[in-house]
Amino acid sequence: MKSIFEEMGGTYTLGEDEMYYPDLELPVDEEPHYGKYGRMRKAYIKEHRPWLYAELLFGGKLVSHLNSIDDTAHQRMELLIQQIQEQQGVNEELKSRDQMGWVGACNNIRNAAEEIVLNELIYC
Repeated sequence: MKSIFEEMGGTYTLGEDEMYYPDLELPVDEEPHYGKYGRMRKAYIKEHRPWLYAELLFGGKLVSHLNSIDDTAHQRMELLIQQIQEQQGVNEELKSRDQMGWVGACNNIRNAAEEIVLNELIYC
């Protein structure tokens, strides 16, 4: 008599302890290329949205989700930094006039842009 697992095409492997274990594999996902923002998103959903994490993992879509979030976050960061720099007049002229002021302004802009990206894409 076959088990339901076997009827659905599943197979078993005999282990060293003479027990049979089901041959289980997660669905194949794309290759990971995500970085900082993908890792942050993964940690967040794993801790705060475990149902979403499990759904993505077992559906074979976790890596593609993290790759997409990471790519989108980087694009959004570039756009926000550019827009805020234009708004605040942080440009090459300021850089040549006051390098330390320019560096401080760029760091503040980057931090502000990252806060927006984290709230929009990572922690939602």
